[in-house]
Amino acid sequence: MIRWAAVGLLIVTIGACTDGRYRMRQDRPPAVPISAHQVADAVPRAEPIRVAGNKSPYTVNGKTYWVMPSSVGYTETGTASWYGAKFHRELTSNGEVFDMYKASAAHKSLPIPSFLKVTNLDNGRSMIVRVNDRGPFHSDRVIDLSYGAAVKLGFDQAGTARVHLEALSIQGAEDLRGSTEGDYRYLQVGAFSSRESAELRRKELQGTSSFPIFISPAGLAEKIVYRVRIGPIEDSKELVALERRLVKAGFKEYSRIREGVAL
Repeated sequence: MIRWAAVGLLIVTIGACTDGRYRMRQDRPPAVPISAHQVADAVPRAEPIRVAGNKSPYTVNGKTYWVMPSSVGYTETGTASWYGAKFHRELTSNGEVFDMYKASAAHKSLPIPSFLKVTNLDNGRSMIVRVNDRGPFHSDRVIDLSYGAAVKLGFDQAGTARVHLEALSIQGAEDLRGSTEGDYRYLQVGAFSSRESAELRRKELQGTSSFPIFISPAGLAEKIVYRVRIGPIEDSKELVALERRLVKAGFKEYSRIREGVAL
């Protein structure tokens, strides 16, 4: 399920979700409130990154989003919101049942599932959540937390909070991804309408990889797109290692590519 918005000041009218799919027209907290001590942190564990919830790219309200191949090295500071009773027991993007009392979250581009440490910068409270949904699709919001997570972080009454997000590195997660990583042989680090821009990106990438860095032109809607790619990469562990180097070098927007196929 793709989340369109979250709660602000307890109740927010969500105009995009009034098509009758949900039982409620407005989101809200539960009838019986809970306390912070009733919400347990998510327990980080190695989980495979499956197809469900990770379609990339995807488009919402005319804007296209790309799912990051890995959460390694991800940090971000911005505004968090929360969602609750309207979506309780509905399906999340990866087909799980949303439980507003558990420590979960929706994010626009992190792979599902991912685990994040979330810190409320307004009061210093921190907790761990598990990302299993997509959203929020507001330019001023970086994450949509479950109602329970908002209670534990102390902003359920305010509706939004300034937060810092930090992805947790989980030993063994890459090994579980290995069965699908074997299908990928290239990383694409940008696509440009001009050859000059592609050449500039290729030069910027020099030193990040021992694999060939090349420009792959492609016709798209009667226009030429110049794609900057790295590969071929035969080993899945080398693919993951290269992703980490790219993130460390500041290249966080990239895509995994199968043999000649852009995802």
